[in-house]
Amino acid sequence: MNIRFFISIVVFILLASRSEAQKYGCTDLLAINYDQSATINDGSCRYSPANIEPLASLNLDGILSETSGLIFWENQFWTQNDNTDTNIYALDTLYGKIVQPYPLSGITNTDWEELSQDDDYIYIGDIGNNSGNRDDLKIYRAGKNSILNNSAVFDSVCFTYSDQIDFTPNAYNNDYDCEAFIVSKDSIYLFTKQWVSNGTSVYSLPKTPGNYVAKRRSFFNVNGLITGSVYLEEKRIIVLSGYSERLKPFIFLLYDFNGSDFFSGNKRKIDVLLPYHQIEGITTTNGIKYFITNEYFSMTPFIKTTQKIHLLDLSPFLGDYLNLPVPHPDAENNFIISPVPAREFVTIKSLTDLLPADYILINLSGQIVKTGTLNSENSTVNISGLNSGIYFIRIGEERQHSYKIIKQ
Repeated sequence: MNIRFFISIVVFILLASRSEAQKYGCTDLLAINYDQSATINDGSCRYSPANIEPLASLNLDGILSETSGLIFWENQFWTQNDNTDTNIYALDTLYGKIVQPYPLSGITNTDWEELSQDDDYIYIGDIGNNSGNRDDLKIYRAGKNSILNNSAVFDSVCFTYSDQIDFTPNAYNNDYDCEAFIVSKDSIYLFTKQWVSNGTSVYSLPKTPGNYVAKRRSFFNVNGLITGSVYLEEKRIIVLSGYSERLKPFIFLLYDFNGSDFFSGNKRKIDVLLPYHQIEGITTTNGIKYFITNEYFSMTPFIKTTQKIHLLDLSPFLGDYLNLPVPHPDAENNFIISPVPAREFVTIKSLTDLLPADYILINLSGQIVKTGTLNSENSTVNISGLNSGIYFIRIGEERQHSYKIIKQ
């Protein structure tokens, strides 16, 4: 046999077997077009409309009426206002109250719209551009330790958009506003807030100080205005926050994407059942529990929405992707907690065949504050030693379903 002919046959067989083993399609079990034979996600997944209601909401201090960004760092939430205020604020995770303001000197707040972080730095985005005419867009950067020591020295990443040629003021009618960005490896990725197209474009630029032209990389029609972002790089998850022009808030999930091509994987919009809430910031403590903030909004005399922080449980949407155990479908009715709220004790009623059952009690930041075992149909849990606030108790072997407890 001719050696070249033999090699051609071998190559053909190898390529055929490889194509048979790797099939592109929708790999997400939650999608309406899930393909169980697909082995490689091609980003084609489609989803039925979905919504979510916060597990809990906490009022924020009045000084945070224009809260705009949110991160979780040093076991605290951190936020900032989008006006002239040049403080960032550390908040406790139990009440959402200000623990300490950190004044930042030597920089100005034209329109601070986002906070982000990496291992070493905090990034503050002075990137708000409602009129579309700013030529001084920048992201401030300061070392984390210097902020904690009240000795922050800032440098800045300044930029313009690669495709913007018109800087004529056009308030709320341009596509070069921005309120969300993430930091990954050596780059910053901007997610624009597009008043005209109702979509978002991703632009990239280096995260080191300097003057840059942000390169446009991709676009997706989110049918809304993007206002915040959080990135779990090791899990390949980005969650964006936003709202419609009628102030109907939503989150937008991006996951199982390739590299920095963030729209190449699954893309799912989930409405948040908080009408007339101008959602601005978003962060997470563990990839499942997410926290979003809204700024103060009023429309006299009908609407008055005060600034709050809200807890969302995204395990129904991300649990399968993260390989979390699936809770039993009747888990919600297996245990009854009373009273709510409580001062010293709560009683947990359950069926005998579910006992004994281990439990953990966690606070809003996901920290375990109490553990134990339920041994009877009417078990009592002592919560008298806990601070007042909202907690969640997870019961059973998988402990994936949470019950809310309010400690007075």
